[in-house]
Amino acid sequence: MCQHPIFQRDGDDLHCNVPVSFVTAALGGTVEVPTLDGGRAKITVPEGAQSGRQVRLRGKGMPVLRGGGMAGDLYIELAVETPVKLTRKQKDILREFESAGDASCQPQCDSFFAKVKEFWNAKT
Repeated sequence: MCQHPIFQRDGDDLHCNVPVSFVTAALGGTVEVPTLDGGRAKITVPEGAQSGRQVRLRGKGMPVLRGGGMAGDLYIELAVETPVKLTRKQKDILREFESAGDASCQPQCDSFFAKVKEFWNAKT
C-alpha cells in the first residue's frame, strides 16, 4: 500500500499536519486545509495555538465500509513554523517584542524552566 503525500490513515480517520505561521498561531486566524475529496475547508486557529494542537473536522475522513454514507473524521494537527532567514528589521522587531513581554506570554517555557530549577535545587 502506498503512502499518501498529505494524509495519514488511522482506520476511518485521517490525519494531516498543517504548517501555520507563528503570527497566525499567536494572534489567531483561519487557515485553508485540504480534504480527501480534493476540496478545501477553513479552520479557525485560536489565539495562542501551540504546535501539536488538533482540530477535528467531523465526517471528512475515510468513508466507513458499509456505513451508509458515514465517514470518519479528519484531524488537523497544527505545526507552528518558526521563521528562517530573517531580515535585520525583522530580528529587531522580534527582540523588541520579546523585551516587551513577560513569562505569562510563554507558559510552557515558564513551566518547564520552573521544573528544571526545582530539579537542580533538589540535586544540591
